[in-house]
Amino acid sequence: MNFFFRNLSSVSKRRLTNFYSNKRGYVSSIIILIILAITCFSELIANDKPLLVRFKDNFYYPIIFDYKEIEFGGDFLTYADYRDPYLEELINEDGWMLWPVVRYSFDTINYNLDKPAPSPPTKENWLGTDSQARDVFARLLYGLRISLVFGFILTIISSVFGVIAGAVQGYFGGWFDLLFQRFIEIWAGLPQLFILIIVSSFLTPGFWTLLIILLLFSWTSLVPVVRAEFLRTRNLDYIRAAKSLGVSDTSIMIRHVLPNAMVATLTFLPFILSSSIIALTSLDFLGLGLPPGSPSLGEMLRQGKDNLQAPWLGITAFLTLAITLTLLVFVGEAIRDAFDPRKDMR
Repeated sequence: MNFFFRNLSSVSKRRLTNFYSNKRGYVSSIIILIILAITCFSELIANDKPLLVRFKDNFYYPIIFDYKEIEFGGDFLTYADYRDPYLEELINEDGWMLWPVVRYSFDTINYNLDKPAPSPPTKENWLGTDSQARDVFARLLYGLRISLVFGFILTIISSVFGVIAGAVQGYFGGWFDLLFQRFIEIWAGLPQLFILIIVSSFLTPGFWTLLIILLLFSWTSLVPVVRAEFLRTRNLDYIRAAKSLGVSDTSIMIRHVLPNAMVATLTFLPFILSSSIIALTSLDFLGLGLPPGSPSLGEMLRQGKDNLQAPWLGITAFLTLAITLTLLVFVGEAIRDAFDPRKDMR
């Protein structure tokens, strides 16, 4: 770590030190990375299939491959249901099974509930079950992963398009800037919710469908910031000197102007990520998001609204969203402090 720090430039050292000095943002970034790492291995934590099976001196990997019941001494050619007591007894007679911490996947139905669904938290279902007797913790784990991955992908792609559009618009200016600005004002004024309702009427909503639709509108968020930076920088002396030396416009934009614009862009990224997660959650809550049965924080919120007698549903989804978005805001504040030239190195 010290070797990496010594090889940084003085500006990078100042920014990194300012980021570390914001303890709240620094700790929040570590927590977000831990949450992301945990959710990436959701199949190893919550699954209705064993991680490893040893049967008659042979090893099987149900979490990776599908096996037929007859391979474990069963009677049918269907895929093995490892939660079936009959098959479980057959395997345990000549081997053993290594299960995940939670023996439920996001779509596994618990048929052995002591109380009607939605049932309260127990030792088997840590956060209870929803109205369809599915484990809430497993759905929370998988749903949080989808929300974070969706938010990261949407943030990265929309930021790339927004930076390119703002850079071209601000660098060339004139009539091009004027016409592009009027187009963005009209485009941003379109009703996104109505467009989503129309699209969902003839297309099956899915992960990539929602990503493309939201991308059509989210790329405009960074355009004003990048455009203002390019408008300010394009008439500075070193830009004029580069033009007089015959440097191409593309090279000037990428090498000389874009690094200044990226300071404001990086500051806005955590807030764009938060808005992306909120957008997906809102669509799922309204029933316009992911297909039915998919793990989703918005679907959990809707179940909490429809089942007020089961407060663990709404409280779990609300606390997850509140904590995640709060951590992202704290990270955004730390990044803002890191790139703020007015803050001295401490």
